[in-house]
Amino acid sequence: MKIAMIGLGDIAEKAYLPVLAAQPALDLHLCTRNSARLDRLGDAYRVARRSTSVDEVIKAGVDAAFVHAATGAHPEIVESLLNAGIHVYVDKPIAYALGECEHLVRLAKAEGRSLMTGFNRRYAPGYVGLAAHPRHLILMEKNRDNHPDEPRRVIFDDFIHVVDTLRFLAPGAITGTTIRTRVVNGLIEHMVLELSGDGFTAIGVMNRMSGAAEETCEAMGDGAKRRVVNLGDVIDYRDGERLARRPDWVPVARQRGIEQICLEFLAAVREGRRIDADDALRTHALCEEIVSQAA
Repeated sequence: MKIAMIGLGDIAEKAYLPVLAAQPALDLHLCTRNSARLDRLGDAYRVARRSTSVDEVIKAGVDAAFVHAATGAHPEIVESLLNAGIHVYVDKPIAYALGECEHLVRLAKAEGRSLMTGFNRRYAPGYVGLAAHPRHLILMEKNRDNHPDEPRRVIFDDFIHVVDTLRFLAPGAITGTTIRTRVVNGLIEHMVLELSGDGFTAIGVMNRMSGAAEETCEAMGDGAKRRVVNLGDVIDYRDGERLARRPDWVPVARQRGIEQICLEFLAAVREGRRIDADDALRTHALCEEIVSQAA
C-alpha cells in the first residue's frame, strides 16, 4: 500500500513518522518543499521515495496521504488529493474557514474517499477510559503559558481539541451550548465552553494566560471521579485516591492516541471502508460559533 506523508514539521517528525515508518507492507513516500529536511528524514528512516510537490505525490499513484502541512495550505492540498482519488488523513483543523471544511467534506463524499481528521484524543487510552466512566459532569482544561493570540487561530488550531473531546465524552445528545470568551486588544486570553444535555454537563476551559502549559480532563458520576493529566497519569477517586502512571516503555504516540488513529485510518484504506467526516465537521461548526462569540 502506497502512503504519502505531506508536510514534515515538528509534529509529523516526532509523532507520525515513527509510527508510519514502523508499519510493515507500507511503501512510504515523503513530501515537503524543504529539501534539506526531506533528505535528513528520508535518510534517517530509509525512505527512498521523496518529492517536493503534491503533484509529484499524485503522479506516484499513492493510495492515501497524511497531510501535516500548515493549516492554511490544507484546502488546496486536500482538494487536489481527493480529486485524484486519494484517501486523506488531515491534521486538525481541516481548514480555518467553515465553508472550506464543508466543501472538502462534500468532495470526499462525492469521490467516495475517506477524509479523517486528526482528533487523536478520541483514541488516547486515558480518554477512552473516561468514555467508559460515569460522566454526569465532565471538566476539561487545556491551558497555555502567556500566549494570547488571534481568536480564529487559537480556536481552530488548539481549542478544537477541547471542543471535540467534550463532544466525544458527552454521554447523550447535546441540547444546550454556552460560550464565554475574553478578548483583549484583538487577542483571545481565555474561553469557556459548556455543553449540556439530559442529566449531564461538559465544561471545557482554555486560558492562554494561565502561567502553565497543561491539559487535564475529569469525569464524575455515581460517586466516582477519574482524572487524566497530560494524557498520561490517570487518577481514580473512590474510597481514596489511586494513581496509575504511564508505563515506562509505552511510546508517547501510543499514549496520545496517535498510533491508534493512524492504524484505524490505514485499516480503513486497506479494507475499503470509507471514513466519513460529518462528525468532525460538527466539531468545526461549533468552533466557528466560538469564533463568532469572540468577535
